[in-house]
Amino acid sequence: MPEKMPNWFDKFGYGEFIWLEHHKPCCARMMKGDKFFREIDSNCWEPKDRIIDMDKTDVDVQVLSTIPVLFNYWAKPEHGHDTSRFLNDHITQCVDHYPDRFIGLGTVPLQDVDLAIREMERCVKELKMPGIEIGSNVNQLNLNDEKFHPFWAAAEELGCSIFVHPWEMMGSEHIQKYWLPWLVGMPAETSRAISSLLFGGVFEKFPKVNFAFAHGGGEFPATIGRLQHGFDVRPDLCAIDNDKSPRDYLGHFWVDSLVHDRDSFDLLVKVIGEDKICCGSDYPFPLGEHHPGKLIEQLAVNDAQKEMFLQKNAEDWLGMRVAEELF
Repeated sequence: MPEKMPNWFDKFGYGEFIWLEHHKPCCARMMKGDKFFREIDSNCWEPKDRIIDMDKTDVDVQVLSTIPVLFNYWAKPEHGHDTSRFLNDHITQCVDHYPDRFIGLGTVPLQDVDLAIREMERCVKELKMPGIEIGSNVNQLNLNDEKFHPFWAAAEELGCSIFVHPWEMMGSEHIQKYWLPWLVGMPAETSRAISSLLFGGVFEKFPKVNFAFAHGGGEFPATIGRLQHGFDVRPDLCAIDNDKSPRDYLGHFWVDSLVHDRDSFDLLVKVIGEDKICCGSDYPFPLGEHHPGKLIEQLAVNDAQKEMFLQKNAEDWLGMRVAEELF
């Protein structure tokens, strides 16, 4: 996120737009409208601080994406468009200053599909981004909804990769204690997104869109058996928009490696496939892997597999090559 953002709450006169209150050096309060939301450090906005951490943890290249609370899908479309453009320009500046260290993903105002397509086109054609990040739902509308079909068609035509991150977790108001929206709600939300795209036929209709999902695909890898069984025994409920088996889509999309557990990682390999797992860090937040790739490096895998997990799979998802040899 940018170090200096307009106070959109004051500018637009409504809503819970995020702005920063820099109350002490190298630290800021994220304000949500007129309320305190979270305190963050300068590595959220300062590329030089990120690079220091990257060097300490042997990260050659980092993919930058917008913090989900900045999606602003709830805002009026024109205001969501304005904030998206501002955020995308900022990420592009970071990449332009350090092209060997950063790759940028854009954000788009998905509450208005036409504006979202326009900004996605700008991200790819003008800003030279290989992809964009979106939320797991848009104002609680699932991603398979027909209103988004023109967006997926445009992404396919542009060759724009899509990174789906959970946000606005369903049922959060009932599970506020114990950090459960992040610990339980986020994995469920990611599974919701994958399952909606699968059952809704989006993977089938737009097979050339490179989708990737955060946090190891959430609960999806552990529930594929249940999804398949439901499809088999109640096709009248599950196969109404797509009559293709859920298991047929395994290997069709990517997930990141951020599962914090060897057994869970082994399940990813079995279910998703070793060529579809990208190193994820969730940097710089507490739920991230503080030494990115450490779990992968501790696994009993050969060098070729390690290279896939740490570099090549992400390059394949993004449709690009970062360098001839970083591994």
